[in-house]
Amino acid sequence: MPRINLLPHRESRRRERKLKFFVALAAAAGAGVVTAFAAYLMYGSMIEGQQRRNDRLRAEIKTLDKQIEEINDLESAKQKFIARMEIIEKLQRSRPEIVHVFDEIVHALPEGVYLTSVQQNGNKLKFQGVAQSSTRVSSFMRNIDGSQWLRNPELEVVETSKSGPGSSFTLSADQVTTSSDDAGPRAGAGAKIRKASLGGAGVRQ
Repeated sequence: MPRINLLPHRESRRRERKLKFFVALAAAAGAGVVTAFAAYLMYGSMIEGQQRRNDRLRAEIKTLDKQIEEINDLESAKQKFIARMEIIEKLQRSRPEIVHVFDEIVHALPEGVYLTSVQQNGNKLKFQGVAQSSTRVSSFMRNIDGSQWLRNPELEVVETSKSGPGSSFTLSADQVTTSSDDAGPRAGAGAKIRKASLGGAGVRQ
Protein backbone atom coordinates (compact mmCIF):
# COMPACT_ATOMS: atom_id res chain seq x y z
CA MET A 1 0.00 0.00 0.00
CA PRO A 2 1.53 3.37 -0.93
CA ARG A 3 2.22 5.95 1.82
CA ILE A 4 1.58 9.74 1.45
CA ASN A 5 3.69 12.21 3.46
CA LEU A 6 1.40 15.17 4.53
CA LEU A 7 4.01 17.04 6.61
CA PRO A 8 5.07 19.50 3.87
CA HIS A 9 1.42 20.32 3.15
CA ARG A 10 0.64 20.97 6.80
CA GLU A 11 3.73 23.11 7.18
CA SER A 12 2.66 25.11 4.15
CA ARG A 13 -0.84 25.61 5.60
CA ARG A 14 0.66 26.66 8.92
CA ARG A 15 2.87 29.27 7.25
CA GLU A 16 -0.11 30.51 5.24
CA ARG A 17 -2.27 30.95 8.37
CA LYS A 18 0.59 32.70 10.17
CA LEU A 19 1.04 35.05 7.23
CA LYS A 20 -2.67 35.85 7.17
CA PHE A 21 -2.59 36.49 10.93
CA PHE A 22 0.30 38.93 10.65
CA VAL A 23 -1.36 40.64 7.70
CA ALA A 24 -4.59 40.99 9.65
CA LEU A 25 -2.64 42.20 12.67
CA ALA A 26 -0.79 44.74 10.56
CA ALA A 27 -4.07 45.87 8.98
CA ALA A 28 -5.68 46.25 12.44
CA ALA A 29 -2.67 48.16 13.68
CA GLY A 30 -2.76 50.40 10.62
CA ALA A 31 -6.48 50.96 11.07
CA GLY A 32 -5.87 51.79 14.73
CA VAL A 33 -3.14 54.26 13.82
CA VAL A 34 -5.35 55.88 11.18
CA THR A 35 -8.27 56.06 13.63
CA ALA A 36 -6.07 57.54 16.35
CA PHE A 37 -4.62 60.10 13.94
CA ALA A 38 -8.10 61.02 12.73
CA ALA A 39 -9.29 61.38 16.33
CA TYR A 40 -6.23 63.51 17.12
CA LEU A 41 -6.96 65.78 14.16
CA MET A 42 -10.66 66.00 15.08
CA TYR A 43 -10.01 66.85 18.74
CA GLY A 44 -7.28 69.27 17.74
CA SER A 45 -9.71 71.02 15.41
CA MET A 46 -12.37 71.13 18.17
CA ILE A 47 -9.87 72.55 20.67
CA GLU A 48 -8.67 75.13 18.16
CA GLY A 49 -12.26 76.14 17.41
CA GLN A 50 -13.04 76.46 21.11
CA GLN A 51 -9.93 78.58 21.64
CA ARG A 52 -11.02 80.89 18.80
CA ARG A 53 -14.46 81.22 20.43
CA ASN A 54 -12.81 81.93 23.79
CA ASP A 55 -10.58 84.59 22.23
CA ARG A 56 -13.62 86.17 20.58
CA LEU A 57 -15.53 86.14 23.88
CA ARG A 58 -12.56 87.72 25.67
CA ALA A 59 -12.39 90.46 23.05
CA GLU A 60 -16.14 91.11 23.35
CA ILE A 61 -15.88 91.16 27.16
CA LYS A 62 -13.09 93.76 26.94
CA THR A 63 -15.25 95.82 24.59
CA LEU A 64 -18.20 95.58 27.00
CA ASP A 65 -15.97 96.54 29.94
CA LYS A 66 -14.78 99.59 28.03
CA GLN A 67 -18.36 100.54 27.17
CA ILE A 68 -19.42 100.09 30.81
CA GLU A 69 -16.54 102.30 31.91
CA GLU A 70 -17.59 104.95 29.39
CA ILE A 71 -21.19 104.71 30.65
CA ASN A 72 -19.99 105.14 34.24
CA ASP A 73 -17.94 108.17 33.19
CA LEU A 74 -20.98 109.62 31.44
CA GLU A 75 -23.12 108.98 34.52
CA SER A 76 -20.55 110.69 36.73
CA ALA A 77 -20.36 113.64 34.32
CA LYS A 78 -24.17 113.75 34.28
CA GLN A 79 -24.35 113.91 38.08
CA LYS A 80 -21.73 116.68 38.15
CA PHE A 81 -23.64 118.57 35.47
CA ILE A 82 -26.91 118.20 37.41
CA ALA A 83 -25.18 119.42 40.59
CA ARG A 84 -23.82 122.47 38.74
CA MET A 85 -27.25 123.17 37.27
CA GLU A 86 -28.81 123.00 40.74
CA ILE A 87 -26.19 125.43 42.07
CA ILE A 88 -26.79 127.79 39.14
CA GLU A 89 -30.56 127.61 39.66
CA LYS A 90 -30.11 128.24 43.36
CA LEU A 91 -27.92 131.26 42.63
CA GLN A 92 -30.46 132.51 40.09
CA ARG A 93 -33.22 132.21 42.68
CA SER A 94 -31.13 133.86 45.39
CA ARG A 95 -30.09 136.87 43.29
CA PRO A 96 -33.23 138.91 44.00
CA GLU A 97 -33.42 137.62 47.58
CA ILE A 98 -30.38 139.56 48.82
CA VAL A 99 -31.91 142.75 47.39
CA HIS A 100 -35.13 142.08 49.30
CA VAL A 101 -33.15 141.27 52.45
CA PHE A 102 -31.21 144.55 52.46
CA ASP A 103 -34.35 146.48 51.62
CA GLU A 104 -36.06 144.71 54.53
CA ILE A 105 -33.16 145.56 56.86
CA VAL A 106 -33.52 149.24 55.97
CA HIS A 107 -37.26 149.14 56.69
CA ALA A 108 -36.75 147.16 59.90
CA LEU A 109 -34.29 149.65 61.40
CA PRO A 110 -36.13 151.90 63.83
CA GLU A 111 -35.14 155.50 64.44
CA GLY A 112 -32.15 155.73 66.74
CA VAL A 113 -30.53 152.45 65.62
CA TYR A 114 -27.44 152.38 63.41
CA LEU A 115 -25.71 149.31 62.03
CA THR A 116 -21.94 149.16 61.96
CA SER A 117 -21.58 145.64 60.51
CA VAL A 118 -23.68 143.06 58.70
CA GLN A 119 -22.21 139.57 58.20
CA GLN A 120 -23.78 136.64 56.40
CA ASN A 121 -22.91 132.97 56.84
CA GLY A 122 -25.24 130.84 54.75
CA ASN A 123 -28.76 131.86 55.76
CA LYS A 124 -27.57 133.34 59.06
CA LEU A 125 -27.21 137.13 59.36
CA LYS A 126 -25.28 138.81 62.15
CA PHE A 127 -25.93 142.48 62.93
CA GLN A 128 -23.70 144.74 64.97
CA GLY A 129 -24.67 148.31 65.68
CA VAL A 130 -25.39 151.12 68.08
CA ALA A 131 -28.79 152.03 69.53
CA GLN A 132 -29.89 154.95 71.67
CA SER A 133 -31.37 152.46 74.15
CA SER A 134 -32.16 148.79 74.60
CA THR A 135 -35.78 149.64 73.77
CA ARG A 136 -34.66 150.57 70.26
CA VAL A 137 -32.97 147.18 69.98
CA SER A 138 -36.23 145.53 71.05
CA SER A 139 -38.07 147.46 68.34
CA PHE A 140 -35.52 146.33 65.79
CA MET A 141 -36.04 142.71 66.84
CA ARG A 142 -39.83 143.07 66.65
CA ASN A 143 -39.51 144.47 63.14
CA ILE A 144 -37.30 141.55 62.14
CA ASP A 145 -39.79 139.13 63.67
CA GLY A 146 -42.57 140.61 61.55
CA SER A 147 -40.49 140.80 58.40
CA GLN A 148 -41.17 138.75 55.27
CA TRP A 149 -37.50 138.08 54.54
CA LEU A 150 -36.06 137.87 58.08
CA ARG A 151 -37.06 135.83 61.10
CA ASN A 152 -35.93 134.30 64.40
CA PRO A 153 -34.10 137.36 65.81
CA GLU A 154 -31.80 136.42 68.67
CA LEU A 155 -30.00 138.94 70.83
CA GLU A 156 -26.43 138.00 71.65
CA VAL A 157 -25.20 141.00 73.63
CA VAL A 158 -26.13 144.59 74.55
CA GLU A 159 -23.43 146.73 76.09
CA THR A 160 -23.99 150.21 77.44
CA SER A 161 -21.34 152.62 76.21
CA LYS A 162 -19.31 154.32 78.95
CA SER A 163 -18.00 157.06 76.69
CA GLY A 164 -21.35 158.37 75.53
CA PRO A 165 -25.08 157.76 75.23
CA GLY A 166 -26.36 154.67 73.52
CA SER A 167 -25.67 150.95 73.62
CA SER A 168 -23.77 148.70 71.26
CA PHE A 169 -25.49 145.44 70.40
CA THR A 170 -25.01 142.22 68.49
CA LEU A 171 -27.90 140.12 67.31
CA SER A 172 -28.51 137.45 64.69
CA ALA A 173 -31.43 136.52 62.46
CA ASP A 174 -32.28 133.97 59.79
CA GLN A 175 -32.77 134.89 56.15
CA VAL A 176 -35.95 133.52 54.62
CA THR A 177 -35.19 131.95 51.24
CA THR A 178 -37.62 130.87 48.54
CA SER A 179 -37.10 127.26 49.62
CA SER A 180 -37.69 128.02 53.30
CA ASP A 181 -40.95 127.65 55.15
CA ASP A 182 -42.12 131.23 55.42
CA ALA A 183 -44.51 130.23 58.16
CA GLY A 184 -41.67 128.67 60.14
CA PRO A 185 -41.45 128.72 63.91
CA ARG A 186 -41.09 132.11 65.47
CA ALA A 187 -41.89 131.03 69.00
CA GLY A 188 -39.69 132.56 71.64
CA ALA A 189 -38.98 135.75 69.71
CA GLY A 190 -41.25 137.77 71.97
CA ALA A 191 -39.53 136.43 75.05
CA LYS A 192 -36.12 137.36 73.57
CA ILE A 193 -37.41 140.85 72.81
CA ARG A 194 -38.71 141.27 76.35
CA LYS A 195 -35.32 140.21 77.69
CA ALA A 196 -33.64 142.83 75.50
CA SER A 197 -35.98 145.56 76.71
CA LEU A 198 -35.50 144.58 80.35
CA GLY A 199 -31.71 144.29 80.08
CA GLY A 200 -31.81 140.51 80.65
CA ALA A 201 -29.32 137.78 79.79
CA GLY A 202 -26.45 138.88 77.59
CA VAL A 203 -26.55 142.55 78.75
CA ARG A 204 -23.39 144.00 80.15
CA GLN A 205 -23.12 147.44 81.74
